[in-house]
Amino acid sequence: MLYRDALNLALDYAMEHDPRVVVLGEDVGFYGGNYKVTDGLYVKYGPKRVIDTPIAENSIVGTAIGMALMGLRPVAEIMTVNFAMLAMDQFVNQMAKLRYMSGGKLFLPLVVRMPQGVAKQLASQHSQSLEHFFASVPGLYVFCASDSISAYHGLLHAIRMDDPVVFLEHVLLYGMDFPFEYVKNFDPFKARILKEGKDITVVSYLKMVHDTLKACEWLEERDGISCEVIDLISLRPIDFETIYESVRKTHRLVVVYEAPKTLGLGAELSARVCEELFYYLDAPPLRIAGEEVPIPYNRKLELMAIPTPEKIYERILSWSKSHGL
Repeated sequence: MLYRDALNLALDYAMEHDPRVVVLGEDVGFYGGNYKVTDGLYVKYGPKRVIDTPIAENSIVGTAIGMALMGLRPVAEIMTVNFAMLAMDQFVNQMAKLRYMSGGKLFLPLVVRMPQGVAKQLASQHSQSLEHFFASVPGLYVFCASDSISAYHGLLHAIRMDDPVVFLEHVLLYGMDFPFEYVKNFDPFKARILKEGKDITVVSYLKMVHDTLKACEWLEERDGISCEVIDLISLRPIDFETIYESVRKTHRLVVVYEAPKTLGLGAELSARVCEELFYYLDAPPLRIAGEEVPIPYNRKLELMAIPTPEKIYERILSWSKSHGL
């Protein structure tokens, strides 16, 4: 099932079974969304439940907050995470705080969906990965989906929650076809082990999961290095216990992500593992991440700015050799 179709299926199911669920955002109505995630919903549910908005991200998120406070379950779409910066006051000072500041009397059952990441020559202002912005804010839940299973079940779970969820997608995943199945009791707060291994724990999320899996297959085939690959679905909270359990077995940690290395999630994961499992480690944690530059428009430079399967393979191989593996 295509990634975008899994998201569409989740929205359709939620809207069909709960009249409180509404969708709003730029071009989500008749046009079906910039990446066609809401395709067909306008015809099926009408303009009162699938609402086209002006190009005003601050107002989109603010309206969704108001809807949630009045008893609806809105799913807002921001066309790209880059434009979410225009709504940071709503995310940080309203969404994340209102339940706490009301003493638990107010509930905000709302989801804000956003694509992020490097596609192909969308340039600096449309190619950022900003998950660490949202994952640093207490009061928000942050989910992401690397395939159709996590997209469908993760989004449904987010819609059913009584707290605000930032739901991140990757622009290059929408047109990708993944195996799909309905998973009973799917838990987005539990990280998934996509590949078992005994030598290195490799943690990733979103599109980088697939690049990581390819690199780890090469490591096993060419060099006999067995990697355990963990896919994070929830970025706040993070399932540290699954990571700890794996590192206790492998004694090594690698984190792969597309955002710039500095102050990214790799720094937090590395710090936590060092704090909790320092004496288990046979090597310092390795972060493989984006370069400290705005994403270039030029395709060759664009690929130089982010991890690729080849880079991931080479970095892990070099690091493992230098630390006695």
